[in-house]
Amino acid sequence: MKTIGLLGGMSWESTAQYYRLLNELTRDRLGGLHSARCVLYSVDFAEIEQLQAEGRWAEAGEVLAAAAQRLEAAGADLVLICTNTMHKVADRVQAAISVPLLHLADATADAVKAAGLTRVGLLGTAFTMEQEFYRGRLAASGLEVRVPDTEGRALVHRVIYEELCLGVVREESRAAYQHVIEELVAAGAEGVILGCTEIELLIGAGDSPAPVFPTARIHAEAAVEAALSAHPHMARIHRCSESSGPPRAIIRRYQANRGG
Repeated sequence: MKTIGLLGGMSWESTAQYYRLLNELTRDRLGGLHSARCVLYSVDFAEIEQLQAEGRWAEAGEVLAAAAQRLEAAGADLVLICTNTMHKVADRVQAAISVPLLHLADATADAVKAAGLTRVGLLGTAFTMEQEFYRGRLAASGLEVRVPDTEGRALVHRVIYEELCLGVVREESRAAYQHVIEELVAAGAEGVILGCTEIELLIGAGDSPAPVFPTARIHAEAAVEAALSAHPHMARIHRCSESSGPPRAIIRRYQANRGG
């Protein structure tokens, strides 16, 4: 099994889920006491969040690039940025290392298309919902992306930073998210991308009238598939333009969510 490098801590609440998922998925694939080979570099999220808020993305990119180099030096054969938002600096991270960066938006787009959907709602931080680094990459994969209205985007963003990143899960916030999801579905979304890895702490399949695509799980599934594959290009990687398709587990899950 190849060694998976995790760029985490953004926030550590979702990074902990990544670690659990990677090990559970590896055990499911290999059985017995098998677990994932992985190394983790966890940043101080307070520092990254300040750079985000001040628009100092180039500096944030340098921080993550240096961390990715340390992961490669520690033996990582592929790297995951364990957050959707920080894929804004994915190009800088990939340029700093010689091993593949498994891009979260690509893995997510593959999962959505495998489910037979083309129109999706996107929930995430304001950066992810409003800027082209993520929406544009999904659109380039052939998806039509819809986001909540201004009020809905503000609500989703606030709950992520003021609650979920702090490990706070409130029922009233779940209800508010459900309302935002219902509005996206009413506007034509066939499914909803949980485009912030913390949202999976709050929203599950039962909270949406349409299939949801939990990006931390999708990312972990794609990473395990790549790590266990004898063919390094089986998984969609950041520097490749074509893919052999999403992991089989992803296909089965999202077809099941559609009732097919």
